[in-house]
Amino acid sequence: MIGEMMAILNSWIENFGLLSEAWRVGIVVFALVFGTATVAYVFSHIIVALERKCASTSNLWDDTALHAARKPVVAFVWLQGVYWAAEVAHRYSSAEIFKVNDTVLQVGFIFIFVWALLRTIKEGESILVSPVKMKKPMDYTTINAISKLSRAVVIITAVLISLQSLGYSISGVLAFGGVGGIAVGFAAKDLLANFFGGFIIHLDRPFKVGDWVRSPDRNIEGTVEHIGWRLTTIRTFDKRPLYVPNATFTVIAVENPSRMTNRRIYETIGIRYADVSQMETIVSDIRSMLEKHEDIDSKQTLIVNFLAFSQSSLDIMVYAFTKTTQWVRFHEVKQDVLLKISEVIVGHGGEVAFPTQTIHISDDGRPSEQESDRDSKARDGGRNGRKQIAYADEGGNDNERSRRRDTKAGDVGEQSLDTGDGD
Repeated sequence: MIGEMMAILNSWIENFGLLSEAWRVGIVVFALVFGTATVAYVFSHIIVALERKCASTSNLWDDTALHAARKPVVAFVWLQGVYWAAEVAHRYSSAEIFKVNDTVLQVGFIFIFVWALLRTIKEGESILVSPVKMKKPMDYTTINAISKLSRAVVIITAVLISLQSLGYSISGVLAFGGVGGIAVGFAAKDLLANFFGGFIIHLDRPFKVGDWVRSPDRNIEGTVEHIGWRLTTIRTFDKRPLYVPNATFTVIAVENPSRMTNRRIYETIGIRYADVSQMETIVSDIRSMLEKHEDIDSKQTLIVNFLAFSQSSLDIMVYAFTKTTQWVRFHEVKQDVLLKISEVIVGHGGEVAFPTQTIHISDDGRPSEQESDRDSKARDGGRNGRKQIAYADEGGNDNERSRRRDTKAGDVGEQSLDTGDGD
C-alpha cells in the first residue's frame, strides 16, 4: 500500500509541469507533514473521547489501555508521516541522511512500542495499589518491585532488538557482556551488593513503604519512604531523610514495630509500708479494673501482683497490653490506666510511696542501738562489715566503755568488729 501511494505521488510530481521539480517536491513534502499533523490531531481527540466514554464503565483496564496508548499512537502517526515525507525527498535528493529512513522507521517503531508498554505497566501499577480503585489493593512494595523488574526486561529486550536492527550481532553483544560483566562485577561489587540487597528486601519483605523500622545494631530508626534498587530512603522522626544502602540490611537486625499486634504497659508502682494490710485488696481491684478496661486486651498476658519489699515501698507489678498500636493513642490509654490505679490506691486509704527514711530517737537524744543498726543495714543494703556502735544505757557512769574499747585484742570469743559478724 505504501509503495502504491509513493508511485502515485512520484507520477504526480513528474507529470505536473506547472512548477519546477523542486517546488513540486516541496509541496508534496509539506502536504504530507500537514496531513500527518491533521491525522495525529484527529486520532488524539478520538482516543480522548473514548477515554471519557470508558470512564463511566466499571472496567478500569480499558481506561488504562487507552490512556497508555494515546501518546504513543500520536507518535506513531508522526513517525509514519515523516517517513513518507523523507522517502519522497530521498527519491529526488542524494543527501546521506535519507539513506537511513528504513532503519529510523524500525528503531522508531520499537521505541514507540516500548513506550506504550512502559506506560501500560505504570498505569497498571497505580491501579493495583490504589485503595480508591481496588477493593483490596495489593502491597505497594511488591507491585513496585514487579513493575521495576518488568520495565527493566522490556528496556533490555528493546535495546537488543534495536542493536539487531542496526546491524550488530546480538551474540557478539552478549559475549562482550559476559566478558565485560566480570570486570564490571569486580569494579562495582558494592553496587551489585546493594542491588541484590534490594532484591532480598523485595523477596523477604521485612518491611515495606510506610513501615516504622529501627535497628538495634545501627542508629537507624524512622519511616520507610522509598525502597530503590540501590538505596532505601528512611524519614527519621526529626524529619531528616536517611539514605541506607540496601546491602546494609543483609548484615544487620531490623525491627519492624509497625507490625506489632499490641503495645505493652509495664510499670512498678509502690505503696507505703503502712498500707500492707490493704495490699491484697488493692492488687485485686487493680486487676479487676484492667480486665474491664475497654482499651486493654484481656486476651493477652495480664499480671498484677505484689512484687517485692523495697527499701521505702511495697512494689506492685502491673503488666498489660493495649489494643491500640498507635503511639499517641497508647499514651492516652496508659495515662488513663495509671490514673485509675491511683484512684484504687487512694480509695482504700493508701498512698503511692516515695523514698523516705525513718529515724527513732532514744531518751538521751541519740539513735538507739537497735534502730541505728537497722537504719544502717537498710542504708547499706544488708552488707556485712558495717561498724556497730554501742552506747551506754541511761544512768550509767562515764567510766563505762563500749565492748570494743575495753576488750583487748586477742581475747577469746571476741570477733573483730571490722570483719563483719564472724561468718
